[in-house]
Amino acid sequence: MPISLQFQAVAEDVPGEKWRALFERAWPSYRAWFLRSGVAGRPSYLESRRALRTHMPELVPTWERLVELIGGGDVEARFLSLWCPPPYIAGCSQAVWIDPGGHEEPMLLRNYDFAPALLEGNWLATRWVGSRVAAMGDCLWGALDGVNDNGLAASLSFGGRTVSGTGFGIPLVLRYVLETARTTAEAVAILQRVPVHMSYSVTLLDSKADWATVFVNPDRPTEVTRRYAVTNFQNSVEWPEHARATHSRDRLAALQLQIVQPGPAQQAINVLLQEPLYQNAWQRGYGTLYSAVYRPMSGRAELWWPEECWDQSLHSFEEGSRQVILQDRNRL
Repeated sequence: MPISLQFQAVAEDVPGEKWRALFERAWPSYRAWFLRSGVAGRPSYLESRRALRTHMPELVPTWERLVELIGGGDVEARFLSLWCPPPYIAGCSQAVWIDPGGHEEPMLLRNYDFAPALLEGNWLATRWVGSRVAAMGDCLWGALDGVNDNGLAASLSFGGRTVSGTGFGIPLVLRYVLETARTTAEAVAILQRVPVHMSYSVTLLDSKADWATVFVNPDRPTEVTRRYAVTNFQNSVEWPEHARATHSRDRLAALQLQIVQPGPAQQAINVLLQEPLYQNAWQRGYGTLYSAVYRPMSGRAELWWPEECWDQSLHSFEEGSRQVILQDRNRL
């Protein structure tokens, strides 16, 4: 059965009525998820505020404004801090592509694989801390992937481990990276000091073509690597069942092969839209919902689907919406 998704591009430099409308639409589902183990199972308001002030102080004024916009509720404030949220697991593939001939600018490529019903679909252009940021939203002010006008692009993928601990949900950490870092080196320094609550891989690319893939975990030191490509495990598969279900090894092999082959940028993008990287397991919660391409040198961002591309620029981000129909092309 075809899957219908709605994406919207929203430009709002300072959080206001547009962001509040997004919150009001999504909050009932997020509230149920956040409180699934009860109110007492989540950190208090004071603990959440202390964590933000300690680890990501530049975000505190924005957090306070967001909380004020929605009425100052205790549960809402605790949720938006993303301090020790409930666990969540996704798929995803990501890679850095650099033209060996130097003719085309470097790109950060990624596929976002997740449950369709849980996608926000909000492509947000903001100036919350000062930098212009265009990012795919999650948890209402976090980021799944994006680029800023300092010339830094970043994306995240699940790291393939079920362990959880004391730390922030990774979408808010990625938001912090995009809001405050100018280079891959600065982003790496942030990821080395900000605690996360689950295992993730973060790929970074800046306008000087410096790049890194960083493995973050709640129970292990942060590891900075020069992996061009990554799927849903870090150094080795530690959750075999998840790796098999999401074809993590097959996706990584296909992505690595494409990255090392000579060819134009479009050829690399096309691989994201083909099996095994493009997955159709939407009913099981890890089908490909969109592919993203970030070009930090020119400040361009693109969302891709098999039959469509949505192109934006940090310098002229245009609001709008797209309805995307996903279907298994093997059954057509």
